[in-house]
Amino acid sequence: MMKKYTYTEKKDTRSGFGEGLLEAGRRNKDVVALCADLIGSLKMDAFIEEFPERFFQVGIAEANMIGMAAGLATAGKIPFTGTFANFATGRVYDQIRQSVAYSGKNVKIAASHAGLTLGEDGATHQILEDIGLMKMLPEMTVISPCDFNQTKAATLAAMEFDGPVYLRFGRPKWPVFTDANQEFQIGKGELMIEGTDVTIIATGHLVWEAITAAEELKKQGISAEVINIHTIKPLDDELILKSTNKTGAIVTAEEHNILGGLGESVARVLALNNPTPQEFVGTNDTFGESGTAIELMKKYGIDSSAIISKVQKVLSRK
Repeated sequence: MMKKYTYTEKKDTRSGFGEGLLEAGRRNKDVVALCADLIGSLKMDAFIEEFPERFFQVGIAEANMIGMAAGLATAGKIPFTGTFANFATGRVYDQIRQSVAYSGKNVKIAASHAGLTLGEDGATHQILEDIGLMKMLPEMTVISPCDFNQTKAATLAAMEFDGPVYLRFGRPKWPVFTDANQEFQIGKGELMIEGTDVTIIATGHLVWEAITAAEELKKQGISAEVINIHTIKPLDDELILKSTNKTGAIVTAEEHNILGGLGESVARVLALNNPTPQEFVGTNDTFGESGTAIELMKKYGIDSSAIISKVQKVLSRK
């Protein structure tokens, strides 16, 4: 029987990070936070109010923020840096590569307002390349949780994890549908819905779209298995292969360029172990534009309707 997911409220995943950061600060006195002039956007206010001596306002100087975080990590602190995903990755790639990844520093890069759902701020802020940038860095862990509760849990898991972490989350209010008391395991995907005809693997905001698509596909007589890959690196190869060995077809869905994102990582696993027909839901080698989150998802083909269309296409290739 297909599991039914519902939600009673919508909350932004960035607020999940804010609550997770506050709880992390309460659990570990070595947790510190840095922000590049975006305290309200990153929901860091509560942490600052409770731990003012453990917060550093860097201003619009993201490269300096990463360098400071690396230094704090060297001194035994657990720094969380906070800014928009575009500035957290593209603007400071050299500093992340040299001072954090290459040096193996225990820095947590918290990146809000990722992807098209940033909305009206437009293409200059809607980074769709950040997963690719981060996953290519040796030893960098890349996490993209699906809702408020999971973002809070992922933040706490990142605090416990020893090593560089890129934590990606978003701006809009989104359905809250996972357990508030969940155990978040870095590197382990989640089987959300069991199915037999096709596997839908999604990350971030697209997990809810995948669940919605699976419910509609069921009405069409198609049994879709849905997997939430919240950790893009390291990838849960075992879960992916177990599912695709059963279904024989796969659709990957992400709020990111299909070049360099989750879909390509999954394709590598399949190519090396069990070549399987695959279709990709994501932006296709393009920048975004200004608009509401829902308008942009529809226009760029990263909503539940797009997933259904790709499922129908991949099933014709089985």
